[in-house]
Amino acid sequence: MQLALAMIAESMLIYILVLLLTGMVVGFACGMLGVGGGFIMVPVQIWALTSMGVDPTLSTRVAFGTSLAVILPTSLCGCHGHICQGVVLWRQGVTLGLSGLVGALLGGTIAAHAPGELLRMIFGLVILAGALRMIFARELRRSRPQVVEGLVPYVLWGVAIGLISGLAGIGGGVILVPAMVIAMGFTMYQAVGTSTVAIAFNAMGGTISYAINGWGVAGLPAHCVGYIDLLQFILLAGASMLTAHWGANVTHKISEQKLKRVFVALMIIIGLKMMGLFNWIGF
Repeated sequence: MQLALAMIAESMLIYILVLLLTGMVVGFACGMLGVGGGFIMVPVQIWALTSMGVDPTLSTRVAFGTSLAVILPTSLCGCHGHICQGVVLWRQGVTLGLSGLVGALLGGTIAAHAPGELLRMIFGLVILAGALRMIFARELRRSRPQVVEGLVPYVLWGVAIGLISGLAGIGGGVILVPAMVIAMGFTMYQAVGTSTVAIAFNAMGGTISYAINGWGVAGLPAHCVGYIDLLQFILLAGASMLTAHWGANVTHKISEQKLKRVFVALMIIIGLKMMGLFNWIGF
């Protein structure tokens, strides 16, 4: 009996430490790269939940919903650091965010009724698509054409990326940052900074959707509000908020091209992992 209790305590300690470490990495990534960090959190959360015996489909939905809940406070902390650097374009960021909130509500509702395997495949494809777009985009320069004017492009991009955000359990920064640089005339620094504003709205819409659609579902882990795991939220958000501002400061100390390479490498690794390629080749 004592041995069993000791094993449970050890497993719980590992669980807590892994989530805290993940939260710290997520906060740093959010501040440095202008992404919510969902592409880092989701695989870890799915592993943690399935290792505790939660159904894989429910684990995926809970991971998506909780990831979006964590992204909200994390992105706001990262945003503060970028405001201090003067690279946040508020009108564009809020327009992208409000329209993204609508898309995220819809995306979260669709995901709440989709099988886990399909959701993980969508997640991987979204991440890889963003990485490939960054790789094959024309060279990012510090001096770029004027930022696109008018609200319509921002509304259309916001809704589309918000929908992806809700479907894939991510803030949408992995797609939004390349889109802002390539299609909207932002510098990399402006895109990263302004993205933290937009993804906060995306995260809010997705969180609401997952909480509502998961309400009363059988088989969820303890401490859940719909598909939002409050224990994971506290551990991840608490750790990520500590490191988000640090990441934002680091962004402005490295070159755009180095920032781009870090961004793309993370996206490719996580995307392939979630699509199951590493399992297929034996890793």
